[in-house]
Amino acid sequence: MTCALQPMPNSSAPEVAYACCLEAQSLIGRFLQHPPVGFDAHLSDQGLPYFYTPFDLLTTADDAFVKRVRGWLGYRFWHSWLRIDSCFVGTTVSEYSPLPQGVTPQDLAQWLHYECAPQRQLTIIKDVPCNSPLLSDADNRYAHDLVEDCTRRGFISLEGQALAYVPINFTTIDEYLARLSHSRRRNIRRKLRSREAMRVEILETGDARFNDDAWLTHLYGLYRAVYDQSEIHFDLLTPEFFSGLLKDAASSGRVFCYWHCDELIGYNLCYVEGDKLLDKYIGLNYPQALEFNLYFVSWFVNLEYAVANDLKFYVAGWTDPQVKASLGADFTFTRHLVWVRNPLLRKLGNRFRHHFESDAQWQQEHTS
Repeated sequence: MTCALQPMPNSSAPEVAYACCLEAQSLIGRFLQHPPVGFDAHLSDQGLPYFYTPFDLLTTADDAFVKRVRGWLGYRFWHSWLRIDSCFVGTTVSEYSPLPQGVTPQDLAQWLHYECAPQRQLTIIKDVPCNSPLLSDADNRYAHDLVEDCTRRGFISLEGQALAYVPINFTTIDEYLARLSHSRRRNIRRKLRSREAMRVEILETGDARFNDDAWLTHLYGLYRAVYDQSEIHFDLLTPEFFSGLLKDAASSGRVFCYWHCDELIGYNLCYVEGDKLLDKYIGLNYPQALEFNLYFVSWFVNLEYAVANDLKFYVAGWTDPQVKASLGADFTFTRHLVWVRNPLLRKLGNRFRHHFESDAQWQQEHTS
């Protein structure tokens, strides 16, 4: 296999069949057409999406390790060395790394090792699932075999992030809440009272209202408000990406809009894929969104939608596992496969890898 790049596929081209992919290919196509700011996105000749971008090595490190490193002698003079040009295999818009089914895990590992990894100092195969209940047995076997072969070749295998999901094995929200502790139920019910002051409107992507450029600009601004206040700033999505998503009538997108009188308090963009509701992006109007407890309200509106439409899973994404656990979510983990081109640094990376497995450490503490 070669490292040749292909142009973005047009609508008439045959689609790549992906293993380990919950999303429609159109979402991956949007990522390749309009990648996040500073990303150089590509599609390999076998259909594997990947991108180049500078990456700060402390981005996903645990707080204690970050504090420790920043205290080392001369940090302010050499900290820029920690930001290196990296290759990420996968996308930041899919829950798992989309892996082309037409290539065996062993052949894909060989291509990654000999053709892809030498291109940059650091290569990360991101978000490879581990026995995910959201995937088929065949997809999980593919992911397992890829991890095995890449690890055998010297890739560092790291515990990845905690993907939150809720099995829809209940018929009412009261039944769902009954599974939580008394104190949690009381706290959640108190926060849900603010829903009475809001109007919930559900628009399908492609709705004529998304042809209003001024409103699209406003929606993107609410997304930026959430991005700007987050702790990690990695993948800043572009206005063109968002406009493309919202105007795509064929993508099965649902935009949950929350209104107070005539003011948009926030919105949540989700996708119906098979038997799942995938929660992708949220935009919040601060400080009103906090006053109306919109994060919590939207969680239960999404659960109600999943129940009403006979879906089997609500997939709530990667961030804020502590909060999502308090709301009753289950979790499934991934692995990141990391190749450090410099052999000495590869050994150091293997030694310090536990500092980059914060979600797994949280899960251990949460379980105990």
